[in-house]
Amino acid sequence: MASLPVACLPSGRADRRDEVNDPEFAKHLKHDWRTAELSDKDKTLCKWAVKLTITSGKMGMVDIDSLKDAGFSEPAISDAAQVVGYFNYINRIVEELGVDLEPEMKQKA
Repeated sequence: MASLPVACLPSGRADRRDEVNDPEFAKHLKHDWRTAELSDKDKTLCKWAVKLTITSGKMGMVDIDSLKDAGFSEPAISDAAQVVGYFNYINRIVEELGVDLEPEMKQKA
């Protein structure tokens, strides 16, 4: 997957420290990716991921074009859509069913 800042993906419970190898940076991203030191390309991806999560019905080709304009290939955009979709799906299931975090996730919290 190309340059996907996993820490910006919408996920209320997921821990991102392992993916970015910097606990403080991951913590900052979780609270406000907009002020984090991300490239313009990564900020474009984060903005797109949030829109896909919150207002997916308002997504259109202009959103895909913004990712292409930022330098993302069609395969990278497809990968990002699948990752965002997966996290959105799994978080909704976890929230709805009240699933507890796995023991190793609780230790990192």
